[in-house]
Amino acid sequence: MTPDNFLGLPEEHSTWDRAGVLVLPIPYEATVSYGGGTAGGPAAIVSASQQVELYDREFDAEPALEYGIHTLPALALPTAPEAAIAAIAEATAQAAASGKLVVGLGGEHTVSVGFGQGLLQALGGPLTVVQIDAHSDLRESYEGTPFSHACIARRLLDSPAVEQVLQLGIRSVCSEEVAYVHGHTERARVWYAEEVHAGDWRDAFIQRVRDRRVYLTIDVDGLDPAIVPATGTPEPDGLTWRETLAILRTLTDHARVVGMDCVELAPVPQLHMADFAVAKLVYKTISYVMKRR
Repeated sequence: MTPDNFLGLPEEHSTWDRAGVLVLPIPYEATVSYGGGTAGGPAAIVSASQQVELYDREFDAEPALEYGIHTLPALALPTAPEAAIAAIAEATAQAAASGKLVVGLGGEHTVSVGFGQGLLQALGGPLTVVQIDAHSDLRESYEGTPFSHACIARRLLDSPAVEQVLQLGIRSVCSEEVAYVHGHTERARVWYAEEVHAGDWRDAFIQRVRDRRVYLTIDVDGLDPAIVPATGTPEPDGLTWRETLAILRTLTDHARVVGMDCVELAPVPQLHMADFAVAKLVYKTISYVMKRR
């Protein structure tokens, strides 16, 4: 039977000692504001990943067998956002202190606040956050809480150790978020989806990430709903698969990714295409990161 871990790897490529990558499932869901189901995201990604081919034509290899991946137990978390964030930060810091690449699987985007805090606790700053997303998530608070999924970029910027948040694929913002970006150009930069479609992002993006230590957070609604329809707040005109991979290649060619997460998959029964696409994206991203490492 296929081992029940990310990519279904056999023991010789999936034990803690033999792995260069740790996958941390974080099935947290408490502040979703439209469609729900993100708590089921991590398990759906792990399950779908077991059907992903290990061979990657871009690398002409089976990269996972070269670096190894260990899948940690899913976190059991309290409902209250502040307590959940603290628990996620503690687990992330423990994993990152190993020196291995830690990959978080959400869960709603609120998990990224704890994940980013954990990376900072273990690795210190400075840190650049690169965010693929349909939404800026720069509100001070939303629906009564500053720890909403709509506030994660703002909460990460609360730390002076986070130098900047760079966002790509954005299609939906509020006036508060636009004003924040205009008033904080050194720490917040947005490339809207139409800029990515037109190719008007690469040079400026490289300048901002070159030789930086980066925390990468991928909200799956950054991709077009034709690729990932199973998400709580989908937006039309999203990033294509090729555009997303171009961003990831460019990032990993010019910066050092020290941690990453992938969030907001809300699996729908019988809609396996979304689960599979996200699992394949996570594997592809890990391989880009580990190639540079």
